[in-house]
Amino acid sequence: MNNPPTDPPISDRAPIIPAESGFQRLKRRVFGGPKNLYDKAIFHQLTLISLLAWIGLGGDALSSASYGPQESIAVIKGHPHLVVALALATAATVFIISTAYSKLIELFPNGGGYGVATRLLGQRVGMISGCALLVDYVLTIAVSITACSLAIFSFLPLEWFVPDPAWVHEVAQLQRVAADKIPALTHDLTIASRNHWMLGVDITAIVGLMALNLRGVKESIVMLTPIFLVFVITHVILLGAGFLLHIPQMPETAQVVADGFHSDLGTIGLSGMALLLVSAYAMGGGTYTGIEAVSNALPLMREPRVQTAKRTMLYMAISLAVMASGLLMCYLLWNIQPSEGGKTMNAMLAEAVAVHFPAGKWFVVITLLSEGALLVVAAQTGFIGGPRVLANMAVDSWTPRRFASLSERLTTENGIVIMGVAALGMVLYAQGKISVLIVIYSINVFLSFALTMLGMTLLWLRRRAEPAIRFRRVALFGTGFALCATILIFTCWSQFQNGGSLALVVTGGLATLCLLIRSHYHLVNNKVAKLYATLGNLPPASTVSPGEPDAKQPTAVVLVGSFGGLGIHTTLNLFRAFPHHFKNLVFVSVGVVDSGDFKGADTVDELHKRTEETLAKYVAMANGMGIPASARFAVGTDAVEEATRLCLEVSKDFPKSTFFAGKIIFQRELWYQWLLHNDTAFSVQKRLHWEGKTMVVLPARIR
Repeated sequence: MNNPPTDPPISDRAPIIPAESGFQRLKRRVFGGPKNLYDKAIFHQLTLISLLAWIGLGGDALSSASYGPQESIAVIKGHPHLVVALALATAATVFIISTAYSKLIELFPNGGGYGVATRLLGQRVGMISGCALLVDYVLTIAVSITACSLAIFSFLPLEWFVPDPAWVHEVAQLQRVAADKIPALTHDLTIASRNHWMLGVDITAIVGLMALNLRGVKESIVMLTPIFLVFVITHVILLGAGFLLHIPQMPETAQVVADGFHSDLGTIGLSGMALLLVSAYAMGGGTYTGIEAVSNALPLMREPRVQTAKRTMLYMAISLAVMASGLLMCYLLWNIQPSEGGKTMNAMLAEAVAVHFPAGKWFVVITLLSEGALLVVAAQTGFIGGPRVLANMAVDSWTPRRFASLSERLTTENGIVIMGVAALGMVLYAQGKISVLIVIYSINVFLSFALTMLGMTLLWLRRRAEPAIRFRRVALFGTGFALCATILIFTCWSQFQNGGSLALVVTGGLATLCLLIRSHYHLVNNKVAKLYATLGNLPPASTVSPGEPDAKQPTAVVLVGSFGGLGIHTTLNLFRAFPHHFKNLVFVSVGVVDSGDFKGADTVDELHKRTEETLAKYVAMANGMGIPASARFAVGTDAVEEATRLCLEVSKDFPKSTFFAGKIIFQRELWYQWLLHNDTAFSVQKRLHWEGKTMVVLPARIR
């Protein structure tokens, strides 16, 4: 049997960079040049140390302190004594969930969330967890960007947005508003004008982040690092000053808490206080978003991956617990209450504390700007984790398989664009109403949390281990499940009319779509398997070697993927269509590196080996039919580009070449099939035709 020719060592190979058009040159300047896939150090260069991972992923968790505690306070307004219990519950929940995910990372070093739920609770439950995570990451972007514009616009004077009085008068006449009502109309139009500007800022920020992430994950995090550090420094000063400046008033605050507790005990009772506390605790569910991001982004971690991820999780847990519970306590100490004018509670706290600073106004501006900017960093988590979950689901055929593809920058380009577009849709739907987005956000976050905790609890209940360790793990994950399920159920029940029903519709609709997509792929796979079974008996293998291909003879060059029905069907059909014409066969294949494969430094080597083994089977089949055959292959991220290059190289070695590829065609072409199936064969055919080469696409009919 003739073995396929061996390519040069991977370390010696360089990416193919074809002649560029003006648009391609512009694209490279904006998004950067291609990564060298054959560089053995590329995976090390793309992965994150714990500090960068904390910045890139922890921004989501830390920034949630900008809106999560505020939503909790809004529920217990008028009952400030409950803030102490709420702060303790918040810190405890952060450490319970983060500790559980740290233990999860030890058992599942390739990633948590969707993968863990799939393995422990079944494929369909895993799919539901994946859908919840996708919605979660879309809302991470939408909520973070919306909260960012709220934080920034909090310190801008409302007078900046007052509309022209003549225009207000014209609107008043059109709406037949009485003269004494014009001031109220002016205020409403001013708020509308400010919201219009905020919406423009939101859209610009999301589009900018999309462009930044298309350059690469690590590059985007490095560029955003200064923002993260400024936020941490300013908020540490804010919390520290908030406590230190109020030390003399501590006894008075303690008395207020005690009096409020005794007052509520006599009016609404212990059960009423408990219900109010649980309601506030559930509405603050957005505070815990981002904790799971570390487990979902494990493939991005620097080796040793588990240790890096656990260290990142520790940084995240400590910083989030201190930030969220510290802000809650400062709200209590400084008597900060939700404002009807749109100003955030953090803005009011910063203004109250900064009065005691020499350059207080500048401190407020820097603090709120850093808070708004960190929310942009938090949105980055959605662009990191969302495309990766989408790609993992694409590998399992729950979403279109093209979402698993990597760009030349080795990013999940299609997933980044989808996440950005979906986030834009949610921002436009909410029109700046962050409370609606947070409800949808919290429900999907805690649906994913609850499923993961349930799966880990069942795993340790079934697992044989030392009784003490087994008891501690069951207690940890069982407690985590109880907390997450409580927040999930209570939020769905209490906020059903305020976004809860929409959350269920969106997640349920996405899950239904995933079921339909996978059903389609299974149907097509079964049809292709039947095609393989009905090809008929191959000619008996010849015991005489047919020798090497003769470059002077007519040669059929066949583009193949995996060894199976479509490739064999194409090979046999070309001889039926052109009997006794072709004397040689050359099989061409491209090993496509997608997000399912790109998980380590040896990825390219392994794919190289698999592609080589696949082609060896085709060469053996051709030789068994008495036809001289050889093979050529490449490994890359763009199947069309690499296949075209290989075909042009083969045409130089075999001048009398005709190129063939198989394509599944359906009896009824439906509108969605272009998204679920690639057009690689037709794309290569178009390029080869432009180069003056003949290529025939042979159909494999699916009824």
